[in-house]
Amino acid sequence: MKKLFFLGLLSIGFALNSNAQEVSENALGLRLGDSDGFGAEISYQRALGRNMNRLEFDLGWRDNNNFDAFKLTGLYQWVMPIEGRFNWYVGAGGGIGSVDFNDDRFDDDNDGAFIFAAGDIGIEYNFDIPLLLSLDFRPELGLVGYDGFDDDFDFDIALGIRYQF
Repeated sequence: MKKLFFLGLLSIGFALNSNAQEVSENALGLRLGDSDGFGAEISYQRALGRNMNRLEFDLGWRDNNNFDAFKLTGLYQWVMPIEGRFNWYVGAGGGIGSVDFNDDRFDDDNDGAFIFAAGDIGIEYNFDIPLLLSLDFRPELGLVGYDGFDDDFDFDIALGIRYQF
């Protein structure tokens, strides 16, 4: 256990003292994944100062024969360089959403708004051109909402494609 603690402390120290590229001031694009029907999200990232941290905001929506839904997510991310143009990041945040079922199989009128907490961990590659590709894993825990969602736990894996400016 001591070795694991020391290794974690050492890793954090190296990450904080490295001198890699900076995070782009702004990035706008798409986050393509799937978690409970949210297949695409418009994604915006905003750098916070010179410490390589940033905010990320995502708006996802889905409209099909069975339900209409939207989800707004906000995350604070800590970005750490790996090597070359690769970074990894971790984050925490939450969001709100709403779902309206249109399917006759859901006779219990199980639709409404919800609030959730989210974590985030991923890896990204920053190209020489203003393009950023990322792959992340976002666990989400339903906190408050319509029946059946307030204790829901989802895994969201997505590919991000963003233009940096």
